[in-house]
Amino acid sequence: MNFRDELKKRILIGDGAMGTLLYSNGIDNCYEELNITHPDRIETIHTAYLEAGADILQSNTYGANYFKLKRYGLEEDVSSINRKGISIARKAAKGKAFVFGTIGASRSFRKSDLELDEIKRSFREQLYSQLMENPDGLLLETYYDLEELETVLKIARNETELPIIANVSLHENSYLQDGVHLNDAFLKLEALGADAVGINCHLGPHHMIRSLEEVPLPNSAFLSVYPNASLPEYIDGRFVYEAVPDYFGSSAVSLREQGARIIGGCCGTTPKHIAAVKKALGNLTPITEKQIKVRKIEVIEVAKSESKKGLHEKAKSERTILVELDPPKKLGIKEFMRGAKTLHQAGVDSITLADNSLASPRISNVALGTKLKNEIGSEPLIHITCRDRNMIGLQSHLMGLQTLGLSELLIVTGDPSKLGDFPGATSVYDLSSFDLISLVKQFNEGLSYSGQSLGQRTNFKIAAAFNPNVRHLDKAVQRLEKKIACGAQSFLTQPIFSVNQLEEVYEATKHLETPIFTGIMPLTSARNAEFIHNEVPGIKLPDDVRQAMASCGNDPLKARLEGIAIAKELVAAAAEKFKGIYLITPFLRFEMTEELTKYIRELDSERFVEVTAT
Repeated sequence: MNFRDELKKRILIGDGAMGTLLYSNGIDNCYEELNITHPDRIETIHTAYLEAGADILQSNTYGANYFKLKRYGLEEDVSSINRKGISIARKAAKGKAFVFGTIGASRSFRKSDLELDEIKRSFREQLYSQLMENPDGLLLETYYDLEELETVLKIARNETELPIIANVSLHENSYLQDGVHLNDAFLKLEALGADAVGINCHLGPHHMIRSLEEVPLPNSAFLSVYPNASLPEYIDGRFVYEAVPDYFGSSAVSLREQGARIIGGCCGTTPKHIAAVKKALGNLTPITEKQIKVRKIEVIEVAKSESKKGLHEKAKSERTILVELDPPKKLGIKEFMRGAKTLHQAGVDSITLADNSLASPRISNVALGTKLKNEIGSEPLIHITCRDRNMIGLQSHLMGLQTLGLSELLIVTGDPSKLGDFPGATSVYDLSSFDLISLVKQFNEGLSYSGQSLGQRTNFKIAAAFNPNVRHLDKAVQRLEKKIACGAQSFLTQPIFSVNQLEEVYEATKHLETPIFTGIMPLTSARNAEFIHNEVPGIKLPDDVRQAMASCGNDPLKARLEGIAIAKELVAAAAEKFKGIYLITPFLRFEMTEELTKYIRELDSERFVEVTAT
């Protein structure tokens, strides 16, 4: 049989889930390893699908790539596991079904964890291993990230003329997570040489049928659909799919009416579901014409324009001062609000509010930011960490910030929970700082992570963190440039305690147009200086600074004056090179940052007088 010829003539039935059956039998480790350790179990499942009526058997190699096998210490077995997976399926097929080598996606929604070059290398290793066993075709499945699928499809098409099925996965109906409509994605994949384009996983039959209603029949490719059995229910610590096989079979008829030429099953499906598909389709022939449901184009409202410049815009042309004032650890904000008002009156452009700094619970920075905006007229800069909220919580948080009119954001990774007051608390980190920056940028385009419209665009200004206190500054700058590519519009540095280091940072970043706010934190005592030097990772104070603070002994007033003097020297040096200054208030001692703010404004006034005089 020739796969392409058969696909032109009839509907081909795919197999169902492999992991579901293994999981139901108590196996909860690396399924792909079973190709080597228990090939008979895998063959038995393939045979069951063949007997149920499957025309296509996919190899048990979905996650048999370097990254996923490494979790089990099996990264050296990529080739053998993939080759064995093809041969087991071939043995079970007995020439009665097509055998497709399966290659799943590598990226999760933490896209920044894997660069495309890493994905390419891993994909080639898996691809070449499978091609050595001469499969009848390739099945690329469960790709949420269209960029990844396009990348690997190009490689596969360049390496082989075998038939290729390319399946994307959707979080919600009709749209991929980057906002691309399903039909537009199919057109791209078809142009790259896919023989069949389609959807698999995450959604059940109902939502896949609805998604395909807006998709015309492809020009030269065919439609492929592998739904989950249903939406899963979580019972006693296990995911259970309740949809009965008869419902799945009747849904296959509806999928056929949407133009599906390959119909199989994904999570939750069993040989009974595939047998129901076979029975329901019977001798039905593929459709060649289709009524398309008119795509509803939701108008995304433009965010309300603001008369005030964003901090990143202001810092490109004029002095801009940010002051960090940590939210209190205890209830009662009288002193905090007094400090914020004092700083605002001193000429601070924005008060920045950390998000549970040092992984210790504090009053919500959103609550305090709202009070600053409404009661003082200050435009706060709200920090958001990746640590405390999962993907759901982050999106809800962003929508709440937009609703409150808090548009200035600083995106940071966040200190791990084990460093704070509750070391046993969970650190989430669903997203890296790169991913969260990209998500905020996508919100500014009016799209949620799933690709669905938010109804309006947000108008967030995106600041990010830049740590120059590293051994190799050039690598830190590369991270900075990567954040710019993700959507960062300005940077706040960790505190700098050396004039020479300020010069190094300037030289390393002067090629960039993105403004940098140099972090300066006044020291409060010799003990404070020694703690920072010896216990804060990555920060080393110059010897003369430590000696100057040590000379103050236990005199708090003398130490305060010395800390201010050191900070003023740094401020003066920073002001020569950077428009943005970021003052970090130590221990809520806002009088120190107030004095530094006034000093900066005085410096600028003196320079203005000098310039106008000449």
